[in-house]
Amino acid sequence: MNIQRRSCSRAADKRALDNPETGSVLIVTIWVVMVLAGLALVFSRAMRVEAIATANHISTLETEEIARGAIAFIKARLNSDDDLDVKLNGDTTSSYKAVSAGKGYFWLLKPDLGDDENQDFAIADESAKLNLNTATYDMLMKLPNMTSELAGSIIDWRDSDSEVNEEGGAEATYYLLLKSPYYCKNDDLETVEEVLLIKGASREILFGEDTNRNGILDANEDDGDDSTPHDNGNGKLDRGFFDYVTVYSKEPNEDSTGTQRINITTQEGQTSLKSYLKSVNTKLDDWELNQFFRSYSFSSVLDFYIKANEGLGLTEDQFKQIEDYLSTSSDDTLEGLINVNIAPKEVLMCLPEITESDAEKLLRTRDASDTDTDSIAWVYDALPKKAAALGRYITIHSYQYSADIVAASGDGRAFSRYRMVVDTRDDEFDIVYWKTLKHLGWPLDSEILQKLRAGESIKD
Repeated sequence: MNIQRRSCSRAADKRALDNPETGSVLIVTIWVVMVLAGLALVFSRAMRVEAIATANHISTLETEEIARGAIAFIKARLNSDDDLDVKLNGDTTSSYKAVSAGKGYFWLLKPDLGDDENQDFAIADESAKLNLNTATYDMLMKLPNMTSELAGSIIDWRDSDSEVNEEGGAEATYYLLLKSPYYCKNDDLETVEEVLLIKGASREILFGEDTNRNGILDANEDDGDDSTPHDNGNGKLDRGFFDYVTVYSKEPNEDSTGTQRINITTQEGQTSLKSYLKSVNTKLDDWELNQFFRSYSFSSVLDFYIKANEGLGLTEDQFKQIEDYLSTSSDDTLEGLINVNIAPKEVLMCLPEITESDAEKLLRTRDASDTDTDSIAWVYDALPKKAAALGRYITIHSYQYSADIVAASGDGRAFSRYRMVVDTRDDEFDIVYWKTLKHLGWPLDSEILQKLRAGESIKD
């Protein structure tokens, strides 16, 4: 029986081998299985890529919401009752560093102008910078990296005439002969980057070696021609002048109650000023005051204080009581004044007649614990011989602020970066400038993103 079964099996196998269709089916089946397996692998990979892309997109959206949260945070800080220094710098060294927002974080990056190896985190005061729309040629020439050609061209770009200034600049004739011609604006600059349209300007002059604008000397910014950008490889960061200039600084010519200040250069203003003076010093009489006003003219409120201190014996405490009500202009808005309480050394040196030693003395005086910077009078204490010349260029008020917002998702998959400028006049919070800087790359330590991706804490 077994022999018979084996014989039948051999016969069946022989028939199968003799039938070519049976082998073809097997081969086709194998190919179909392989194709299905390949499709499954491709589909699996596509799904994985799609999942990663979706996760990255979600993380990117998260960073956008974090950036919006940073705007609300900045608004709250500027609207707080804290003094200006606390508003700008926070009450701790980490106030504006790795601030938690949802599952992610944001930083308010600000260059440490005194240290190119350190990054600061704060809100910047635009009034602490030199305004390109109001600065004189001599003031512009004191900026780092500035050239005579560019300084003259900035003045021609913003003035209303069509004549090239005597320092050498450019008007429409130059710009219309360019390969891609355009007109000379003959009006104020609206952004600092608009400088790049002006004759003599370049990204190297404006931004220096700090091409990613993170405020520190990165490896590629200190290797000569080995990688972009071109740099001198001297171990120091050439910042250009971007961090020292603005086009936004303006202040209302109003006192703290919102009332127009009196113009002490007019007859009407001096009549009101006499009343103010007699209210703070009852010993003053009309004859003495009339003699004083006939003998002096005033280029600024600080200039008035200096002359009233010498001619009327007006004390600093008495001046402080009336200072807020005084002006030497009838304009509604004062543009381009430099906040001498905040400005760095490089900006202070742009002021007329100020030397490096003068700027350093201003810094030492304002940083002294016994200096009252709530009044412009402290400048006279610091530089008694030069204060009068500075008065019409300086202020102790601020209304415009900027922030470099860096936002990262909690998983470290994505980041966003924006530069924002806000105007807080009239108790408003108007965003007057908003631009993405993401194309400049991640500006902070790369280890931060690595820790976020690994689920580690980034808090110091």
